[in-house]
Amino acid sequence: MKKLVVLSGAGMSAESGLRTFREMGGLWEEYDVYEVASPGGWEKDRSLVLRFYNERRKQLLETEPNRGHLDLVELEQDFEVWIVTQNVDDLHERAGSSRILHLHGELLKSRSTLDPNLVYDVDGWKLEEGDLCEKGSQLRPHIVWFGEAVPAIEEAARIVSEADIFVIIGTSMNVYPAAGLINYVPDSAPIYVIDPNEVPIAGHQRIRIIQKGAGEGVQVLIDELRNA
Repeated sequence: MKKLVVLSGAGMSAESGLRTFREMGGLWEEYDVYEVASPGGWEKDRSLVLRFYNERRKQLLETEPNRGHLDLVELEQDFEVWIVTQNVDDLHERAGSSRILHLHGELLKSRSTLDPNLVYDVDGWKLEEGDLCEKGSQLRPHIVWFGEAVPAIEEAARIVSEADIFVIIGTSMNVYPAAGLINYVPDSAPIYVIDPNEVPIAGHQRIRIIQKGAGEGVQVLIDELRNA
């Protein structure tokens, strides 16, 4: 069975109603993204950061996977599908995808500020000051913030390097190191890009552009792969 690797970004979840920072102009309320998604922001105003992610978590729990998420599960009938996602939501999981790697963390989890290996599920949608890990330190969102390393990038590169087919859905390919994963795609693997907007990818001649949203685009992909 061929290995089909998907790199999904914010546009994948946008059709479920999850807004992206790009859509908000890089702002949340009056706050710059770096004030709510960086180590400096955490040090400056921990309560603001916790409130921000509580609101994102609450919204996520009221959100459902869209047609694009569900259709990727359908592809598992014909391919060994791996999802490498930049998204921190759990919509791929809830849709039923079997193999998922989160590059930028998971919204419904928290981790210790003392020991990053201590990761916990968030009970409900609230994470508050005074919520501590087993070693007694404050829990923080299990999110890779701006300026932090991406621990899963090496595993992601290995998965992409084994792809027979590579699919990019809903990402501008401007965020690194995730955008650099395209350089690990084997020369023999065709690349599909599903996005209603233009995605600038230079130097790759074997790209099929499907200029649609995730829901429509994944269905076009399925039809093309089955008729190939």
